[in-house]
Order: sequence, then structure tokens, then C-alpha cells
Amino acid sequence: MATTNLIATSNAVRFFSSFSGKPNYFLSRRLSQTTHRGRVQTSCCYREMPLKAVKPVVMPETSDGIGIVRFLRGKSYFVTGATGFLGKVLIEKLLRASPEIGKIFILLKSKDEESANKRLYDEIISSDLFKLLKQMHGSSYEAFMKSKLIPVIGDIGEENLGIDSETADKISGEIDVIINSAGRTTFDDRYDAALSVNALGPDRLLSFAKECKKLKLFLHVSTAFVTGKREGTVLETPLCIGKNITSELKIENEVKLASEAARKFHGSEKSKKLKELGYERAQSYGWEKAYTFTKAMGESIIYSKRGDMPVVIIRPSCIESSYKEPFPGWLQGIRMTAPLILGNGKDQIPDLLGDYQSSCDVIPVDMVANAIISVMAKHSCGNVPEVKVYNITSTSHAHPLRMGEIMDFSYQHLCDSPLTETTTKVLERMKFHSSLEEFTSSVSKAIRKQERAMKNGEEEAESHTTLSMKGKRKLKYFVSLAKTYQPYMFFQAR
Repeated sequence: MATTNLIATSNAVRFFSSFSGKPNYFLSRRLSQTTHRGRVQTSCCYREMPLKAVKPVVMPETSDGIGIVRFLRGKSYFVTGATGFLGKVLIEKLLRASPEIGKIFILLKSKDEESANKRLYDEIISSDLFKLLKQMHGSSYEAFMKSKLIPVIGDIGEENLGIDSETADKISGEIDVIINSAGRTTFDDRYDAALSVNALGPDRLLSFAKECKKLKLFLHVSTAFVTGKREGTVLETPLCIGKNITSELKIENEVKLASEAARKFHGSEKSKKLKELGYERAQSYGWEKAYTFTKAMGESIIYSKRGDMPVVIIRPSCIESSYKEPFPGWLQGIRMTAPLILGNGKDQIPDLLGDYQSSCDVIPVDMVANAIISVMAKHSCGNVPEVKVYNITSTSHAHPLRMGEIMDFSYQHLCDSPLTETTTKVLERMKFHSSLEEFTSSVSKAIRKQERAMKNGEEEAESHTTLSMKGKRKLKYFVSLAKTYQPYMFFQAR
């Protein structure tokens, strides 16, 4: 991905790096490193450390730089997607970097105030991600968090964001920045659901933003893969129907099509048909999946309806575990490259559908959060005559990481640190396959080999060619995973 706009000066870089304070055991610890073609391999696994090993991060006295610290102080934010992977890391950084921050209003899908407060506590306040803040504030931690984080009952998939008018009027006068990190990120999502959140959600949020009396910036988190099947250099230009999106695309027609399909089908068939519809519509317009297709629609809606509102769009690539902050290796759930690595390390299936030389565009979550904060400070003066776009990616580097390299790194780590104590088999290196048929055949053979080994050679001759029901389910899972990841395993854009 081409990154043509520089969002951080050297002062900003010093600002971010200063957050770690003096070197301490927790932040400076490194798992075994192995050089490979001039690269450094760092273990992808984070091992829990006792809280006493974590020293509070002390903010040193620094020059004002580009004004990030000054900007954060006293500002209030409205955040969607706050319980998600990126949203949590962003909130943690905001609160740790500037305890003098104003309020952070968090849109939460809940039935009432009690359940909203419970979600806030269970998913954010009690999360291990915030352990440095717990250390910093001690016994007053919960009081501090509750004074800063204000749950707002609502849903970005509903009209008026599902917020009652009294609450909307009250908070609209306090918000300085709106950060939209909500999104349905499932690659093979139902078309109606993806449209409602990824395409129409930004429209609903824009309408709310226009009622915010002191708003300085509307920041939307998109994806670096939003431009579809294009190869080569991807520029930081906003998407607009009629310019870089075909004028044949009519979003209202797509919404109508999805709504009609939702009414037509029922039960399990309904979900299946709506997923198929999303894939078919995306493919017909030049996108791989409903996810990226509907995110592109969301960008185009923002561009066409923003009026004079200051807007910045952030496009991160595949967001992976934290590099440094608040500690190395934090990851929420099994996501991005993790299922592929676990396929070999846990299930011992050494096969991938992809190209060894394709670009592996991953970016640590803390780097994305830092980019968002620097963008807010840079553009929240209210003077953004055009929609600004920033690609937060890694393939614009002169020597981008290749898919084969990350799998080689993972192989080395899994050999040194097996995922299970019972693993005695020597792992095989990943084999890359160029076709789905070749991949399916190889995985099927691997599963049959495992099933024979489990029977200790006592299987009948038929088991040499026939998979058990469990084996068939396993094969179906890996084939589905391969189809889902296929566009990114042959990725050539930069």
C-alpha cells in the first residue's frame, strides 16, 4: 500500500516511543529471536506475566511536538466499536497517554442501563489489556474508568443509532471527535447485515455528527483492502461513486436486493443465501468479499454526504497483536494469521492455499491506535477541506514481509515452543498450493494419514481412501478457511 501522506513527524515518533518510559522487565523482555534474510523473528505468542512485574508507564516531560498531548487534554470522544480489538487498544492508549482527557462516550448494544454497565465492566474495565492503567491508578482504578467511560445505549445498525433523543441531545454538546471503528469484519458475512453496519452505519453516524455542536473531526476506520481486486500501488484517495467506483453501483438498489432476499428465505437457508448473495454482488463489481465491498460503500457515502464536516479515513491492513503497547503480544480472539498458524501448530496440517512470494500486509494494533491519535491531533483544527485518507500498512516498505516468510518464522517458533505438551511429531514446513484442488487433495491426504496413525495400523484397507465423519468435517473446515483467506494469500497490491 502506498503511504503518500506523512502523519507523524520525528517529534510524534518520540512522543509515542516515550510511552514506554524507562526500560523495564516487562516491556523490554524478548522471546528468542532468529534472523532470516535480514529480518528479525519475534515470537507471536504472549505469555502472561504477574502484575507485579509490570511497572507503571511514567509519562516523561517532552516537548509539545506536533501538539498531541495538548490536543488530547480535556477533549471528549464518541466511539463506536469500543469493545472490539482496535477500539479497546485505542481507549487504553487515550486514557494512559492523557489521564486529563474528557469523557469517552461508548456506543453499546444493550437492552438497558444495567446491562450496558455490565458490558462496560466485563469487556473493558476488567480486561487484562488495562493492567498498566490498573497499576497506575491502584485502588482508584475503577472509579477513574467509570468517570471517563460513559456507556450510551444504542446500535449503529438502527436509525438514529438507536439512541433516545434526550441522550443524543445531551451528549451532542460535549463531543469533540467521533471515532467510528464499528464494523462487521466477517469476510463471508450476510449481505444484509454487512450493508446495515458497514455501508449505512457511517451514514447514520454522519447524521448524528451534524448535530454535535463542537465537533472538530469525524474519523472513520475503513480497511486497506477497500479498493477491491486492484493490484499495484494503492493511493490514499477517497472512494467516490462515479469517479473511482463505477456509477453503475446504486447502494439503494443493493439494500433493496438484500432486504428482498431476507424476506424470501427462512431458517438456515436464509443465512446461507444472504452470504452467497454478498459474495456474488461483491464479485460482480470487482471486490472479493461482502466485507470489503460494503466498506467501500461506506467510504463513498461519507465522501458524498459529509458536507463541510472535517473527515479523515484510516485504512489499516490486517491488524495483528500489539508490538509494544501496552505490552507485546496482546491479541483478542483467534484472528488474522492465527488460524493459519494454528492449522500447522495444533492440527498439524502443513498446507496453505497461497503464494509464498505474496505480500503479507499486517500491522500491529498499537501502531494503528497511535496513527489514529496522531491524525486526530493533526486534523482536529477543523480545517480539512477535502477528505483525508491514510493507509496504515506495511507493504509500502522497500522490503515487505512475504507470506512465506511469516510461515517460516511461525514454523521455527512452533518447533521451539510446541502448542501442546503431547505433540511429539516433528512439524512439517508449510507447503504452498496454487489451486484449491491441489490444496484440498493435499489436506485430505494429511488427514487420512493422521487417522491411520491414530488407529495404530489396525485400520481396514478402506480407511486408506475414505475419511471418517470427523475427518470430513476437518477437511471441510480447512477448505472453507482457504477460500476465506484466498484473496489475501495471493495479495499483490502495495
